[in-house]
Formats: sequence, C-alpha cells, structure tokens
Amino acid sequence: MDASFNEGEKGPKESSLSVTANAQKDVEAGEDQQLHRGLQSYHLQFLAIGGTVGTGLFLGSGEALATAGPVGCLIAFIFVGAIIYSIMTSLGEMATFIPVAGSFTVYASRFVDRSLGFAMGWIYWFSWSVTFALELVAAGVIIQYWNASLSIGIFIAVFWVVFTALNFLPIRYFGAFEMWFSSIKVITILGFIIFAICIDAGVGQNGYLGFHAWGNPGPFAESVVTGASGKFVGFWSVLVTAGFSYQGAELVGIGAGEAHDPAKSVPQAIRWTFWGIFFLFIATIFFIGLLVPSDTPELLIGTTNASASPLVIAANLAGVRVLPHIINAVLLTAVLSAANSNVYSGSRILVGLASERNAPAFLTRTNRLGTPYFAVAVTSAVGLLAFLNLSQNGGEVFDWLLNITAIAGFITWACISVCHLRFMKALKARGIPRAELPYAAPLQPYLTWFGLFFCVLILLTNGFTVFIEWKTSDFFAAYVSLILFLVLLVGHKLVYRSWPVKIADVDLDRDRVEH
Repeated sequence: MDASFNEGEKGPKESSLSVTANAQKDVEAGEDQQLHRGLQSYHLQFLAIGGTVGTGLFLGSGEALATAGPVGCLIAFIFVGAIIYSIMTSLGEMATFIPVAGSFTVYASRFVDRSLGFAMGWIYWFSWSVTFALELVAAGVIIQYWNASLSIGIFIAVFWVVFTALNFLPIRYFGAFEMWFSSIKVITILGFIIFAICIDAGVGQNGYLGFHAWGNPGPFAESVVTGASGKFVGFWSVLVTAGFSYQGAELVGIGAGEAHDPAKSVPQAIRWTFWGIFFLFIATIFFIGLLVPSDTPELLIGTTNASASPLVIAANLAGVRVLPHIINAVLLTAVLSAANSNVYSGSRILVGLASERNAPAFLTRTNRLGTPYFAVAVTSAVGLLAFLNLSQNGGEVFDWLLNITAIAGFITWACISVCHLRFMKALKARGIPRAELPYAAPLQPYLTWFGLFFCVLILLTNGFTVFIEWKTSDFFAAYVSLILFLVLLVGHKLVYRSWPVKIADVDLDRDRVEH
C-alpha cells in the first residue's frame, strides 16, 4: 500500500504548481484579508495526529477491549484502518487538486449537491465542536485520578479559555504548538510499546505473560448474546469505538486550504499520517490485549474514571507504581492536544460552509493574522456543553457524546467517498487524465467503493444491539446523528429546492492548482 502512495505522488517537477487567482478569494475578510498558507507538511501530519490520538484510543479502547476481547478489538481497529486508508487517499486526490478551506464540505457542494454540502458540513462541524466538549470533560476526569475531590468544572473552564485563546494565534504559531503537543503523544505510545514488550517478556511482577490473555479469558468476548453470535456482536459494536478513535485523520484535508505548496505537502502528509496513526493504534491495541485481560473489572468504568485507561491498568497490573501517574500525565496532554485540534478543524469547516453560502458570510472574516475569529468563537462556544458533565449522570453524558460524534464521523467519510466518485467522473467528462493529477489515489475506483460501502453499512447497523435488547436512549444515541443529517439534507432541499449538480456543470476550476 505504501508503494501505491509513492506511485500516486508526483515528483518535484511534475508538482511545480501555482494556485489560480480564484484561490485567493476562497475566504474573504473585509477587503483583502484571508487565511494564510502557513502550514508545512509536518504541521499537517501533527495536526491530524493531534486530532486523532485522544479520548478514543486512551480511554475508549478499554471498554472496546472488554466488549470484543483482544483479538476482536484488534481486528476491528485494523478493519476501520483500511476504511480510513480509502478515505484519506480519496480526500488527498481532491485536496491537492483543489486546496480550499473547508475541504470536503466544499467538494460536496460543488461536485454533488449544495444540500449535501450543507448537511455534511454542519454535521461535521457539530461533530468536532461536540468533540471539543468531550475532550474537556476527559481532561477533568483524568485530573481526578490524582484528586477525586476536585470539581471537573474547574478544569473545563480553565482549558476552555486556554484553547480558545490558542486558536486566535496566527496559524504558523498554532501549527508549531500543535506539533510539539502531538510529539508527546507519539513518544508516549512508543514508550508504552517498549514498556509492554518488557512486561510481556517477564519484567513485571506477574512474570512471563506471552499470549496468556488471549487464551484466558479468550481471544473474543461475548456481548449481549452468547456463543459465536455474541462474539460477532462484540466485534461489530466495537467498530463505532474504532471509528471515533480514528476520526481526525481527515484533518489533513481540512488543513489543505492553509498549506504551503499543497500539491507537495498534502500527499506527503497523507502518506506519513496514515501509516503513523495506523501503526500507533494497532500496536497500542495489540499490546493492551497482551497485558490486560478482557475481563478486568476496571475496563468497564472508562466513562467515569481515568484509572480505567488500559494503559494505566497495564502499569498497575505489572506492579510499576510510579508509571500510572506518568501515563496519566501524558494522557492529559494527549486529550488537551486533541481539544486544540477540535477548535481548529471546526472553525475551518465553518469557513468552508460560509464560502459556499451554506453559513452566514461573517464567519469567513479573518483578522490581519489570518485567523477566522468569528468561526473560532462560534465553535469554541459549543465546548461549554462540557459543563453538562457536572450533572449526576456525567458518565451517561460522556457515552452519549461519544456515540453522537463517532457516527457523525462515518457520515462524513461516506460523503467524502461520494464526492470522490463524482470528482473522478467529472475529470473523465472533462478529458483530464488521472496521470496529470498532482496526486493520484491508488486502486481506483474500487478502494473508494470499498470505503463507501462499509461506512454506510456501519452507519445503518451501529445500533443493532438496541433491537436485541431495546432501550430508547441507546437507540437515539446510535442514530441521532444520522437523523439530524437527514433532517438537514431534506430541510435544505425543501427550502432552497436545490438539484444535484450535473457532471457537465461540476466546477473544477475555482480554487484549483494548475501546472
């Protein structure tokens, strides 16, 4: 697969591109201010890592392990990783050809239907803005590991102010800050992998472990029902958790509108981001499954206590007393880094929506530093929902937000695949050969169809356990994002009476890069 990436990426001479004059107008601010192209390839990579590696991997993976077992959980993360590969290559092809703020929400309006761009953009913005609240809650929960008497509300307020302020900085400073913040996550996971190898080999208090946890309690866990059906139910239900964990990898495309030389930097970022995230996730899930038995009771309290992080549990089981505190400190930086990326991505989606007339025009305005301050403020304001966790049912709020944002991610990925299929059809109609693209996605159109099919399938079946044991709140948690998406799509069509864009009318010129 890596070879396919290399084949798809053009050399320096082939990628000698210039942005058309129209691209300078993709975001307006007063007379002449706009987003600045201050992000390098490594900034895009760390931005995506910062948005991806967070609550889902460090906290949600514990409950996933208990639900599906070590092998079931590992297969689920590998499977969703394959879907992400499809999505990122599809997005990369479009983002290098038309690098614009808002990325795929803009493509949906131009290539498919304005109503789709409207619904997709708002559901994606909703997802990231709510995820910001989710990460703020997670930060407070993690700090409570050291002192449970402290109110989560204190930390929600402090971190909300800090990350709102950071997102008003010029993009080059924001990118540098996110790079260093994300580096801590990468170093931590690499350190955990080394630690896990040592413990599994017999360094810990339990001696040599090997694959003991795969045999007892077993490679797969039963969920809802017993037998083979229960094991499959456990595996399939964990796909949503895996999807939430991977959500953020597509931020490479979001940052294309502010990337320096996107034809060169975006393909590089896609290649390194996918393989980097995939390795970090799969290695972490694999070693967690070796060190922590899936029937460990602490795994099932992941929504209310950071001590349920499988990384912390692994250290406790090994008898390394100081390590849980170190890991918990790094978990805090990981979650805060993700929160920082959340505000960035949500604000740029609002800019993209506004540039396509799917949101109020004032959201495109930037200050002299290139910061879309109205978009940042609106996105950040949603983070105040984190204070809902101060209620008695804080754990239930965490569960609801996790489900809502995870499914919104699958909706977005499905729409990206649809946009890419239309993009390829428009290229063919215009007589533009794929060999001339700055970056050509591999295995097309089959890889895109693969991603679309399974995103839709997971979307429709993610709440199937509700129909085995009915619970109304679980039903709405599983399908509220899909319902909201359909309401936005149909509502926009009824109000504006928009029609799908004809292939001959697809706009491939505005904001595009040319040889």
